[in-house]
Amino acid sequence: MLSITNLTYRIGGRTILENSSVNVMDGWKVGVVGANGTGKTTLFKLIAGELHVDGGKINMTEKHKFGMVRQDIPDTDTPIIDMVVQADEELAALFKATETETDPYKIGEIYARIIELDGYSAPSRAAILLTGLGFKEDQMQEPFSSLSGGWRMRVALAGALFVQPEILLLDEPTNHLDLEAIMWLESYLLNYPHTLLIISHDRDMLNKCVDHVIHVDKQKLTLYTGNYDTFERERAAKLGLQQKIFEKQQAQRAHMQAFIDRFKAKASKATQAQSRVKALERMDLVDEVIADRAIRFKFPDPDKLSPPMIALRHVDVGYTEGKPILRRIHENIDPDDRIALLGANGNGKSTMMKLIANKLSPMQGEMMRSGKLRIGYFSQHQTEELDVESTPVQEMTRIVMKKTGEAKESVVRARLGQFGFGKTLADNRIGDLSGGEKARLLFAFMSFDAPHLLLLDEPTNHLDIDAREALVQALNTYEGAVVIVSHDPTMVERVADRLWLVNDGTCTTFDGDLEDYRKFTVQARRAARKNEKEKKDKKSEPVKNDAAVPAQNDNARRKKAAQAEKEIQRLTKEKETLEKSMAAPGFYDNILKSREVQSTYDKIIKELETQEAAWLEATG
Repeated sequence: MLSITNLTYRIGGRTILENSSVNVMDGWKVGVVGANGTGKTTLFKLIAGELHVDGGKINMTEKHKFGMVRQDIPDTDTPIIDMVVQADEELAALFKATETETDPYKIGEIYARIIELDGYSAPSRAAILLTGLGFKEDQMQEPFSSLSGGWRMRVALAGALFVQPEILLLDEPTNHLDLEAIMWLESYLLNYPHTLLIISHDRDMLNKCVDHVIHVDKQKLTLYTGNYDTFERERAAKLGLQQKIFEKQQAQRAHMQAFIDRFKAKASKATQAQSRVKALERMDLVDEVIADRAIRFKFPDPDKLSPPMIALRHVDVGYTEGKPILRRIHENIDPDDRIALLGANGNGKSTMMKLIANKLSPMQGEMMRSGKLRIGYFSQHQTEELDVESTPVQEMTRIVMKKTGEAKESVVRARLGQFGFGKTLADNRIGDLSGGEKARLLFAFMSFDAPHLLLLDEPTNHLDIDAREALVQALNTYEGAVVIVSHDPTMVERVADRLWLVNDGTCTTFDGDLEDYRKFTVQARRAARKNEKEKKDKKSEPVKNDAAVPAQNDNARRKKAAQAEKEIQRLTKEKETLEKSMAAPGFYDNILKSREVQSTYDKIIKELETQEAAWLEATG
């Protein structure tokens, strides 16, 4: 059990947490939520011992070890798969000891402990994690130093998952993942065998993977039972009750104050008036429920254009002549389209966005555009290019001047105001803005001239749940077209009505919804594993005379494959039924029933893996 008692922490004279207490039982899956800056990451660092408390205690069962994603992995040429295995420090030390130990008794103890830790399956377990997070088999032997920052964080995440600590802390684990890796991670965390605490702004993940929520707000920690939707309903009910009590107390205060004001100058009533003053001072006021100042913003609506705005006819596009990334693209974008691009990282989604944005020209084929078309383009990397010494007003003034030749201050501030930048924030130094505020500033910059088409490449990376909700609402009321790349399934489901799949060197319409795409990715992984197995078998097995293989063996294998496929279909249906049940409101209200369902779900997942392995063996 993890026990937090009367926790207080201050930094620079500012109180982050004060007299906060919460207990987390073994096996709980806990989402840690709250607005940016309330102290979620600070709480994790306090649990991990990276920061020291100013008051109170944090205790956990002695035998329990905790783990979290390392942010400080040194640059090294160690192979990626070895980096993951070495994340288990005890196992790494044991393997190292086998190379130097000479005492036969100690050697026996070392090997016994390695077997106890299932050490000889470590490389295969690490490979499974890396595959789920998007690494191909041939990448796993590459040096860690060859990876970019986002892929390094995937290795760090794989290392944390590999250790399987009794208490696992994950701080925004989806930030560097694509949609396919997030889908895999959701499934993995749903079946994680120990205690999990996860900070996430991914509403979909919080609804699927957690059974409790810790809300960090106003320097306090409040525990709720259930997933994120359950937390929101219970908190709304609590706030509604709090507001009613506040309004009642305000009425009492007004009545008492009126008596005091009326009679305090009269000698005959002075004593009573004074008693009212004391009673007023003693009143234990309930805070007014002020709705969180969730930012609401609006993209300006463009003038109308005739369809199609953009027509692509058998287009090839890439960066090096003769080596296109995507080929034979044949699609239209109309004024009312809402399109999401799907596909694993590295398949060409950003290339497709740059083609639409006119930052890349076709190598082959034809691309037609409306002559009046205006495009607003948001890229996740643009926040790094902002002038940190400038202010939002100064930068917006510069942009408007460049586009129109004049920039009235009233117009500039009105544009910024549409995205939650009042006078104080608009005059603030950009370097002092939060990640979410910088993202909103870029929304303001890209849309000031009312573009007909918004191109959004990972717009939610720095947005909390409330800001993501504001973005969804702004996009759904915007009257232009939208093309979005996002790893947030909720964003894709609520904004897009068309899906384009960027895969196998082209971009085509995907017929189906996001749930169909989930099934597609599972099938793709299954096919990839089958192909890898076939390649290994060809390398390791001697050439056989096909005529010598008895026909009955082929029949037996076909029968085994058909049986396994039938079982996979049955188990998949049962799995989907249970997932719908677990996502239903009130599921976690009955703890015993929810645990029973989760136990059944775990068994189905394991059996599904067994049948998939049997199918691969039979078809290999």
